[in-house]
Amino acid sequence: MSELVVILSNAPDSLLAKRIAHMLVEEQLAACVNLGPPSLSMYMWQGRLEGAEEVPLTIKTTRDMVARVIDRIRELHPYEVPEALVLPVVGGFQPYVDWVREQATGLASGNEE
Repeated sequence: MSELVVILSNAPDSLLAKRIAHMLVEEQLAACVNLGPPSLSMYMWQGRLEGAEEVPLTIKTTRDMVARVIDRIRELHPYEVPEALVLPVVGGFQPYVDWVREQATGLASGNEE
């Protein structure tokens, strides 16, 4: 049985965040994606301090789906290097854990856009 993970990512605006969330859930790559409120991200990029408003994404899925989720984020995201951090889930409410496993199967057809 595949372990649960949480993938942290972001999008430059709410429209793209909703699109990424929709595609990941519809394609059964993730059970659920939470979109947080836009917030300011500060980071160094190509030697310059940058600041941009971004919408955080919290993606609940299984370890088996990680590569496919990251590939899909890369396909849909405009950034050259989109954020994708995979965090292990060490426990949880068992009915929810079971539900995530049931949903994140990757069995939905296609990667159509």
